[in-house]
This record gives sequence, C-alpha cells and structure tokens, in this order.
Amino acid sequence: MSLSAKNLSIRARFRAFLPVVIDVETGGLNCETDALLQLAAVILRCDERGRIYPAETHSCHVEAFEGARIDPKALELNGIVPDHPLRMAVPEREALQKVFQPVRQELRETGCNRAVLVGHNAFFDLGFVNAAVNRSGYKRNPFHPFSSFDTGTLAGLAFGQTVLAKAVQAAGLEWDASEAHSAIYDAEKTADLFCAIVNRWDEAVGRPAPTG
Repeated sequence: MSLSAKNLSIRARFRAFLPVVIDVETGGLNCETDALLQLAAVILRCDERGRIYPAETHSCHVEAFEGARIDPKALELNGIVPDHPLRMAVPEREALQKVFQPVRQELRETGCNRAVLVGHNAFFDLGFVNAAVNRSGYKRNPFHPFSSFDTGTLAGLAFGQTVLAKAVQAAGLEWDASEAHSAIYDAEKTADLFCAIVNRWDEAVGRPAPTG
C-alpha cells in the first residue's frame, strides 16, 4: 500500500511516531492491583492542510482480572456496574486485541514506527495499559512503553488549566459533565483538546521541519 500525503504528514509531524489518544476507567488508582474496566482509543489523522483531527474511536468494556481490587468509590465516580449483563465485557487480552489491532493497522498505513499514548495525566492511562499487557502476556503492544504526550501538561501551558473539563472549555470546546468519566467520552474530549493545542501551535509558530 502506498502512503498518502495525508498519512505521511502525520508521520513527519511527530518524528515517525503516531499519537493515539487513550483513556481508561478503572476500579482504583493502582494499576498493579486495581481492575481495568474500560479502554478507549482515538486514532488521529492529518487533513490536506496538515491539521490533525480525531478520525476513529475504538473501545471495549473489560472484565476485571482474577483477584482485582475494585474500590466502590471509583465505581461511584465512573458509574460502572462491573457485573451488569449488558456491559458485554471481555477479558483483558481480548480487549487489548480489539483496541490495539486498528492502531497497528494505522501504523502500517502511515509508515510510523510506534504509537505514542496521548492522555490527560498520561502516566495513569499508560500504567494501566502496560499492566494489562504484562498480566495477559500480550505480545503485540503497538505503544511505546514509556513515552507519552500529556494533555494535562500541554493544557496547563496553553490555557492555564490542568483539569480536563476546564481545559476543554478554555479551548473553546463543548463539555458535558453528565457524559464525563466514560472512557469513550473522555478519550474523545482529550483528542479534541490535543488537536486544538497542536493545530494552534502549528498555526502560530509553524510545523516543525521533518527530521526523517
């Protein structure tokens, strides 16, 4: 498959890395002991002007791994009922496959070397992703094991706001508090925020010169 100018553009913009927005909903704060309950990914692409935009969302409800801790306070926040029959949750390995497969496909189509996780307080999401990968023995993780783009930091620089809701609103984007703390909604809003920051930077300063 030949690489389109659009796809080459995102490859050139991030030094052959592919930014992919990830959000997780969990049963607590400790990635080693607490359950991963939802996983969502937003794939970003470039338009003909070189502006990045959210293109596709992939998500999955996840079964708590055996022995996982689930803090009731976490469930109060995210509204998840782990044993609800309509959740149609799948084991961690299957969930990773469902979300990672389109990311690997995007890597092939763009010629990027590795995906890099974009997250709001990205260390949290990356920690849970890496822990699930390790627990399940998943061998085809497309994400860099430690590099990430943190929209909490970027929004603090760009808008003086580090809380996702306030940062999104400061960027002039819509925020619905009733939809928050869903992995899909938070991932898509984080993607909107990241794109807004990158595109405004590129318009004001110019896109970085390709480095190969």
